[in-house]
Parts: sequence; structure tokens; C-alpha cells
Amino acid sequence: MAVYNAPLNDMRFILNDVFNAPKFWQNNENLAHVDMETVDMILEEMAKLSKNILLPINRSGDEEGATFEGNGVVTTPTGFKEAYKQYAESGWVGLSGNSEYGGQGFPKMVTMLTEEMVFTANQSFALYPNLTVGATLCLNAAASEEQKQTYLEKMYNGEWAGTMCLTEPHAGTDLGIIKTKAIPNDDGSYDISGTKIFITGGEHDLTENIIHLVLAKTPNAPEGSKGISLFVVPNFWSMQMAA
Repeated sequence: MAVYNAPLNDMRFILNDVFNAPKFWQNNENLAHVDMETVDMILEEMAKLSKNILLPINRSGDEEGATFEGNGVVTTPTGFKEAYKQYAESGWVGLSGNSEYGGQGFPKMVTMLTEEMVFTANQSFALYPNLTVGATLCLNAAASEEQKQTYLEKMYNGEWAGTMCLTEPHAGTDLGIIKTKAIPNDDGSYDISGTKIFITGGEHDLTENIIHLVLAKTPNAPEGSKGISLFVVPNFWSMQMAA
């Protein structure tokens, strides 16, 4: 039987003795709300969740995998849906999120430790919230204010998930030769057409909506990687409009 006990003492040593993180946080106006007592509680709670909730379903992730039921329906392995609900409701997806849009604003040096625990206990589960975190980082850095208002809070609280749809069957790592097209509409939106592969969390039963960040090229875009643009493509447009 697999056993996992998070190396909390090592994590505290890294934060306190190696990096003197509490002093760094207090000297940074954007992180002054972070203190070691709170971080200790966060690490301890994630250690419990990883050990008691995520580790026991690691085997079902390996033996069952995700299942394509037909008609665009994909189910996750036994226990994943319940575990994700608990994970999201406990605020873990938005731990590092921008507090202006419902995130908790904790620094990467804290969230990378919680992520280490999740990945160690159950890597296949970890990919779902981790792709959402990656998508929110991108949106927070580059999206319009309207897009941030529409997507970030629901992604931080786990109602919606995120993905990145980057490469294509013929392209591999050479994204400059992608063929996915983005044709502009009169209302400012785009019609996206093409084929993508390797989309982690591209379809599942964990959330009510999935927000895809899709690489595509507009008409008359420059050749190669300079011609690539990034588009926000919700799985269900009606939910996005109602947000």
C-alpha cells in the first residue's frame, strides 16, 4: 500500500532558513499579507488532503484513466470528481490568484510547495487544476479587463477549468507552422477552426465549463511564430455570456 507523508520540515527549512521568506514577504508591499503562521497552516492542510484524499485515488487514475463515453462526454477515474469538488471548494485552485478577481494572492514559493504535494500524491489528478492555474496566469497577465472579469473568478473558485491548446498533429514543437485559423467577425469575436492535440484536461466531468486558450493565426498574419495569436475559447459560450 502506497504511503505519502509530505516533507513539511524540509519545506519550512527552505522557506525560513534558506530563503528567509517571511522577511522577503514583509518587505514587499504586494506580499505583506503573507506570514509564516498562515503558510504553515496552508502546508499542513495540503499535506492532509494529499495524503488522505488524493493518494487513495492515485491507483484508479492509473488503472482506469479518463473514459470517452461518446458524444463529447469524458468521465474521469473513480473518485476524481469528488476529490476535485473538495479541492476547489477549499480554495486551492485560486491560492496564487490575483486577489482583485477572487484569488488569494499567495506567492509562487508557497504554491509550488502545495503543488509538489499534489503531484507527488496523484500526478494525474494534479494536471487538472494545474492547467487551470496556468491558464489564469496567462489571462491575468495578458487579457483585457472584460476578459479578466468574465473568467478569472470562476476559474479561481474551480467552477470553470482551463486548458492550453497549442500544437497540432503536423507541428509538434514547431508552433510556427500551425494551421488553425481565426477569422474575425463584425462584433469583435473570431471564428476558430482547426485541429489541436495533447490538450490536457481538454474534456472532463469535473467542472461545468472549460476555458481553452487557443493558438491560431488571423488572415494575412506573418509567417512563422510571429503570426501566432492567442484566443479565449469557452467550451460553452452561453455560460461565458451569462457570467
